[in-house]
Amino acid sequence: GFPITSLREISTLLKAQHRNIVTVREIVVGSNMDKIYIVMDYVEHDLKSLMETMKQPFTIGETKCLMLQLLRGVHHLHDNWILHRDLKTSNLLLNHQGCLKIGDFGLAREYGSPIKPYTSIVVTLWYRAPELLLGTKVYSTPIDMWSVGCIFAEFLTIKPIFNGRSEIDQLNRIFKELGTPSEKIWPGYNELPAVKKTTFAHHPYNNLRNRFGTYLTDIGFELLNRFLTYDPVRRVTAEEALKHTYFTESPLPISENMFPTWPAKSEMVRTNKPRSPAAPEGGQQFAKLEKEDGDSGFRMALPTQGSSAASAGFSLKF
Repeated sequence: GFPITSLREISTLLKAQHRNIVTVREIVVGSNMDKIYIVMDYVEHDLKSLMETMKQPFTIGETKCLMLQLLRGVHHLHDNWILHRDLKTSNLLLNHQGCLKIGDFGLAREYGSPIKPYTSIVVTLWYRAPELLLGTKVYSTPIDMWSVGCIFAEFLTIKPIFNGRSEIDQLNRIFKELGTPSEKIWPGYNELPAVKKTTFAHHPYNNLRNRFGTYLTDIGFELLNRFLTYDPVRRVTAEEALKHTYFTESPLPISENMFPTWPAKSEMVRTNKPRSPAAPEGGQQFAKLEKEDGDSGFRMALPTQGSSAASAGFSLKF
């Protein structure tokens, strides 16, 4: 039958329709149920590949334009009880009209209240929230907001803010930049699985301002800090971030139709710059993800207008 993860991805995409999320046009199933194709609109760029070709970072006005679109898409997901669980620049698409779209819902899932335990093996390493790195299985929308903060920082410098080589190296890079957390600033920190087993080097200071002081005003720096807050309960939400005064101070966000254009990805020469690590997948970890995430989270409600279905080799059109 259909792989559970494919069912979940299709279900989530159908539920998540929004201007800043990739649009599903058709679901095509091959001659057997192992071959499933999701047909979406063509979008010219992913932002990771685009930034690798840029000699200068986005301007502040361009960064604000991109961030507002990203936050609107994430807010829509969270408002519909969906966790993306793999937000990163290579999963953000940009068309020639300056419209950003969130893509790749392979790790996304619906969640509910009360929150159930899920696998911590989610989110590509460089964008993974510290609570996941420290082994929690009880998490919610703040994991996506940490990823948004990492993306914000990457827009400013066109370099990833925390590019660890392993989970422990990733934690050390975060702690060195933001200071080592404690029970005082992060209630429940001492009870996290990895904290019980590991002693981390003590870094007393937050060094973000030294790194981003030339890119951000005090107000912008405050927003970045709120994205990269250790305590998930205190981390900024997408709704709160959309109302932040960073987006109303000068320079203002540019309009999408004023966004510069670049040759489409298919027209550009491939570079040999280092890529971000892949999303969690495969082998024992994939089996663990399937097991620990419990039910499929699959709730496939097809739009009635224009929908169609058949047996193997069928396509669903929307």
